Amino acid sequence: MFTLLSGLWRYMFQKDEYYILILGVDNVGKTTFLEQVKRKFNSDYRGIPFEKITNTVGLNIGKVDVSGVRLLFWDLGGHQDLQSLWDKYYQECHGLIYLVDSVDESRHDEAAKVFSHVIQSPDLENVPLLVLFNKQDSQNARPVEDIKDAFKDVTPYIGRRDCTVQPISALEGDGVENGIDWMVRCVKRNIYRPAHTKYELA
Repeated sequence: MFTLLSGLWRYMFQKDEYYILILGVDNVGKTTFLEQVKRKFNSDYRGIPFEKITNTVGLNIGKVDVSGVRLLFWDLGGHQDLQSLWDKYYQECHGLIYLVDSVDESRHDEAAKVFSHVIQSPDLENVPLLVLFNKQDSQNARPVEDIKDAFKDVTPYIGRRDCTVQPISALEGDGVENGIDWMVRCVKRNIYRPAHTKYELA
């Protein structure tokens, strides 16, 4: 009887938790993306106006419940001086979201180089990669195929892990839910990085 009740309690109150890193060079819209995620998946979340978002110095944290799991996001500052801190979070993360500015073509090579360096870390082996080409709402946004061309040399380092590229507008919210839904599917089936299980007291 105890085993039955224990199993029922676990079923009702446990929640699998996954840690998701949000990376990218500075000014690509990482924090705007995180704010949009929180608005999309937390109906009572109001947040800060997008126009008041400034460059991240350090870390922003967000949390959403979706598809029966909890995602804990770490949005890390993208300035070059802060990139040396990124690897402190690699071992604990279950998924990586990498944002690229679709408008600023002059930085696409830089973004690809940084991404290449990140995914070659052994601590990110088998971690799903979601690459988001942001600011697609701008009339000056480069076509997805053009941006992907800047990343062609990165392909050998992706390996056999789950990886996809999606165009989004973090500001308008277009494509945000699709990206998160894809990430949830990937982290749930990834046997190499099992979830952290938390128990709710509700």
